[in-house]
This record gives sequence, C-alpha cells and structure tokens, in this order.
Amino acid sequence: MTEILVPETNTPGILLVYTAIFFFAILFRYFVAAGIFYYYYYIKNFKKYDERRLSKRLANKKQLKKEIVWSIKSSAIFALVGAATYWLWLKGHTAVYLEPHLYGYWYLPVSLLAILLIHETYYYWVHRWMHHPKVFRIVHKVHHDSRIPTPWTAFSFHPWESLIEALILPLILIFLPVNIYVLGFYLLVMTVSSVVNHLDIEIYPLWFQKSRFGKLFIGATHHHHHHTEFMTNYGLYFTFWDKVMATESRKMKS
Repeated sequence: MTEILVPETNTPGILLVYTAIFFFAILFRYFVAAGIFYYYYYIKNFKKYDERRLSKRLANKKQLKKEIVWSIKSSAIFALVGAATYWLWLKGHTAVYLEPHLYGYWYLPVSLLAILLIHETYYYWVHRWMHHPKVFRIVHKVHHDSRIPTPWTAFSFHPWESLIEALILPLILIFLPVNIYVLGFYLLVMTVSSVVNHLDIEIYPLWFQKSRFGKLFIGATHHHHHHTEFMTNYGLYFTFWDKVMATESRKMKS
C-alpha cells in the first residue's frame, strides 16, 4: 500500500486551504477547456465553421461575460464539495483507492462506466425536475438564459444548481470503489463533454451521428435542441433515458 502523509485535517484553516486549491484547479480546468474550444472554433477558424453553427446568430459579449461570472461562482461551489469529499477520503469514509491493481485492472473501465451511468440517471431525473415551473426560475433559469450555447456556458449555473449537480459525485464515491486515476479521468471527461455539448457546432462526423453506437451519445446538436425547445433532450452523456421516456426531440429523428 502507498502511504500518504497529510496534514492535520481537524482545523478550519486546512479545510479552507483545500477549498482554495480545488477552486483554482477547477477554474483552471474550465478556462483551459472552454478557452481552447472557443479559440479554435470561434476565433482561429471562425469562417470555416460559421455555416455549421446550430444557432442562427452568435451570442453577444454581455452573455459571455455573464457565463464566465456564473461559472466562477459554480467553481466555488464545486470546490467546496470537492474539499468536503477530499476530507471524507482522508478520514477513510469513501471507497476511493490508490493502487490500480487492488480490484483488478479489468475493473477500471467498469467503474468508469458505472459512474457515467449512475450520474446520467441522476442528472436526467434531476434535470427534468429543474424544469418544473416552480423550480425552474429559482434553480435552472440562469443556465437557460444562454439561449445560444457557447463553450463558456459549460459551468454557467445558479449556485443552487451547481450544488445539486455536485452532490452526486461524493455520494457515488462513498459507496462505489473508484481508483484515483479513473476519478481524475472522469472529471476531465465531465468538463470536456460539457464544453463540447455547449459548443453550438457539431464536431462529431455525420457517419458517427447516424451509426447505432453514435446515437447513444449526446453532442452539440442534441443539447442545442434542449436550449431551444426547453422540454426535450434532458440527458447528460447518453441518450437512452430520453429515448426510453420519449423526451428526445423529434428533430433528432429527422
């Protein structure tokens, strides 16, 4: 077993330090992922992809600034939850493990798929709940103020929505054994997929979109219809809940 020496965790000061570290790490990940895609598709190759934009117009600078401000607030919420999860791990209250061979190497992709499916199920039903009229204006409206999605929309949530979205991961990690490297890869997938889905330009080739395998995954087109229709396409990574519950946009079938 690998031994890790950690500082005393019972003081408020060290917990604040953990939160600050998580905050800057999450914010860095957001700006790098969103910045790379925004620069490539909206600045460097603007003319090349202009005709492929899913919306008829571009988001204005005021929307972009609001998205970044809300995303900074979301990153703070994610950091608080991340620090709390790290504290639970230090106290031995999670199932996160360090040695990849502990459960067998075959278990690494299985655990990744398990996290994705659990998160997908949680998000789909919570997402539908957030579209209830009494909940929408309080929790979810901030995200839908971005009628035209951009890479910067990826983390643009009201603090209540950020908290609701963040809580599922520590709950998973308490019960499901997950290797630290799988967890890191999953966090990267979560960020990049959110940026890609809000890109407003479909980057997946047409042959992939029309294939049986490709139709399992959500891309920019699928999520674009959610931002324009509001009551369809609630999924996060996969389309299966939308298909089972008949909430997938009819435009996806055309």
